[in-house]
Amino acid sequence: MAMKQTEKFTTSVAPMMDWTDRHCRYFHRQLSRHVLLYTEMVVADAVIHGDRDYLIGFDAAEHPVALQIGGSDPDKLAKASKIGAGYGYDEININIGCPSDRVQSGRFGACLMAEPELVAQCFTAMSDAVDVPVTVKCRLGIDDQNIDETLPRFIETVAASGCTHFIIHARKAWLQGLSPKDNRSVPPLDYDKVREMKAAYPDLEIVLNGGLETIEQSLAETQPLDGFMIGRAAYHTPWELTQIDSAVYGADSFPHSREDIAVMMIEYAASREGDDRSVKALTRHIMGLFAGQAGARLWRRTLSESNAARMKPSECIEAALTAMMNARAAA
Repeated sequence: MAMKQTEKFTTSVAPMMDWTDRHCRYFHRQLSRHVLLYTEMVVADAVIHGDRDYLIGFDAAEHPVALQIGGSDPDKLAKASKIGAGYGYDEININIGCPSDRVQSGRFGACLMAEPELVAQCFTAMSDAVDVPVTVKCRLGIDDQNIDETLPRFIETVAASGCTHFIIHARKAWLQGLSPKDNRSVPPLDYDKVREMKAAYPDLEIVLNGGLETIEQSLAETQPLDGFMIGRAAYHTPWELTQIDSAVYGADSFPHSREDIAVMMIEYAASREGDDRSVKALTRHIMGLFAGQAGARLWRRTLSESNAARMKPSECIEAALTAMMNARAAA
């Protein structure tokens, strides 16, 4: 696998609702030192008025880590960005890609692909409020838009406000007729369109997202681009992340085994169980640790059964690891 030589080339794990919480991010950080991790999308109003420590608190070990914010009110987005930067996030990202009905009713997410001038205003307010980079994550377009016309206009308009970094999910979002789940897989991928945007705007940093399954594929598809963002594959087959540091950043081969990582997660869970009710999600986040390996099904089943039995997360993980190792020894 060839190492990427682009100085600004970035790798990241996508913001995914109900998935990339702080415990998932801590797990992913054990698999790569360099990959940029994103929070789940947090609505600007929630950042301003909600339980901030619960919503956007994170472990220092997660760095580099970015906060993704949803909204369409420039003043609120600026306030939320300033709060996020105060928490120590390395980047603030605005969500212009989520297609859910709830997001549309709040006038943010993918529906803002039709309002590039408003996105530009939001970007200006956010970037003026913080000293860390502000980035935009968007789609190719929405519904019946002619993306040959609307995508360049969107990028040009937002770039004119100072944005230099776009993460493009290489699908349209169909706000009418497709569920949020279907919008992640049904609209066809068009990587060529993302590459066209880089060719048209070579001074901008263009990162590819959508349908990337492996690091090898990601590197192949992003040869002319400035980075890749992996989504569901990072969650379901997280061991792929262990290739990033060597393939992209020139590090030595990953030094730990899957069993080593499981032990690390036992220790992490035990350290959080006394004061963090959300750590119970960790057992779900690590289901894919042994994907494709002998004993993977037993690992998943034992995690599920132990969790259903209301065992502590550390005990669930230890039980799953023990069951799998015993089964291997008996084979």
